Amino acid sequence: MGRLKAWFSGRGERKLIVLSGLLALALILRLLAVSSRPFWYDEAFSALFASSGPQAMLGGTLGGQAGSAAEEHPLLYYTLLWGWMSILGESPGAVRGLSVLAGLGVVALAYLLGRSLFDDGFGLLAGGMVALSPFQIHYAQEARMYALMAFWLLGATYALWRGMRTRLWGWWLAFMLCAALAQYTHNLSAFVLLPLALTPLLARDWRSLRAVSFSGVGALLLYTPWLTRLPAQFAKIQDNFWLSPPSPARLATTLLSFITNLPLPGLWLGVGLFITLMLTALGGWQTLRAWRAHRAGVRRGLWLVYLAIAPVLLLYLFSQWTPVFVERALLPAGVLFLLWLVWSLTRTELPALVHRIAAALLLLGFGLGIFVHITYDGFPYAPYADLDASLAERAAPGEIILHSNKLTFLPMAYYDRSLPQRFLSDPSESGANTLAPATQAAMGIQVDTDIAQAVAAAPRIWFVIFERAIAEYQAAGAAEHPHLVWLEAHYRRERVENWGELQVYVYAEK
Repeated sequence: MGRLKAWFSGRGERKLIVLSGLLALALILRLLAVSSRPFWYDEAFSALFASSGPQAMLGGTLGGQAGSAAEEHPLLYYTLLWGWMSILGESPGAVRGLSVLAGLGVVALAYLLGRSLFDDGFGLLAGGMVALSPFQIHYAQEARMYALMAFWLLGATYALWRGMRTRLWGWWLAFMLCAALAQYTHNLSAFVLLPLALTPLLARDWRSLRAVSFSGVGALLLYTPWLTRLPAQFAKIQDNFWLSPPSPARLATTLLSFITNLPLPGLWLGVGLFITLMLTALGGWQTLRAWRAHRAGVRRGLWLVYLAIAPVLLLYLFSQWTPVFVERALLPAGVLFLLWLVWSLTRTELPALVHRIAAALLLLGFGLGIFVHITYDGFPYAPYADLDASLAERAAPGEIILHSNKLTFLPMAYYDRSLPQRFLSDPSESGANTLAPATQAAMGIQVDTDIAQAVAAAPRIWFVIFERAIAEYQAAGAAEHPHLVWLEAHYRRERVENWGELQVYVYAEK
């Protein structure tokens, strides 16, 4: 660390070169397989919903029923994506490019925050850890709003820190703007913003507390047009959402996500868990030692661990009431966790040998996570584009391409919107019944509620379903999936085709 600090004390060109190299590394990692990995349901929804345009999206979000919203997310990301796609197109790489850009911004903000907290050397290490983080890479490659949400929230964190240090109102205005934009990006931003806004109170910095209070009120005023819609969106989550209350094990897997990301197959899960627990325990022990010794910078280290853990615990506790716990909403907490880990391993007089072992474990965890992420092709991914092309060649006019649910329909509709396809709705009592009629109308799609009505008198059925969907019904005690039961009773099965984890059941008239 001393050599790094000395090197940075030289000419400003060095800093620019290193920062450019750091961002180049981050960009390369975030472009790996960004165009070749298939879109899954959520990404296909983003592209199809955004392509409908702002007016249709507004109707598809606010046009709920019985006091609940249709789409449960605010519209900032979708609106930006609509503008982005109108310029760059709707290919997978182009659509994901908006998240790649936001992910690069997260790396840059990690560097700036680390440099402001300590020095240039620390900033470089902090930015480097975030650049290499599989968790951050994953969601910087996904066509969803989470990387953008992390960017605004890291911007709010940096602005608050600079505001407390400089007492300049420009930073508090930046905090206000970033906080409002974060809320317009995702409702769960509040679980990061609340612990962040409590920082001056915990530090007994009354002047900054007044400033953050005024900034918070300003952010709420900016957010007020959407705040009036929040109860309806909250009702949507309560009525129709697929999550269940998280168990205490989710706290451990969240830390695992911060270092290696998930999923990890078989033996690698144990390796990742070992690395995570060892590094977390070592960082915690070093933090405790530094606090007891009143070491310089320990308050800043404690602030980092507070901002990493408090949002996780707050979201976990809230989810016992209304389940909304998703690790990807904790991307900014993952950044601050890595900054705390860097501080605990480099600024607390860790023995050289232990320091090298810890660094090796961290890089091993990163490498493992990146490899699994780049090579993973299981659920919910599938060769949707290839299946579309195959069905376009083989399905004759009058035959029906029918999807068991929206999870397979939307990705295939994204890859070929001209191919006639239908899908069956999820059971109304199911937590997976999340695609509201108003949202369907905005996207120009129609769901079939009855398989007999969907099939009509078609001479042949191409029925698309995930193996997992069949297994879930069988695990619940059913002998077979109900859609397959109906098809077996009314049609003759010709064959079953396997496309990754997708299965296509081909039925003909008896």
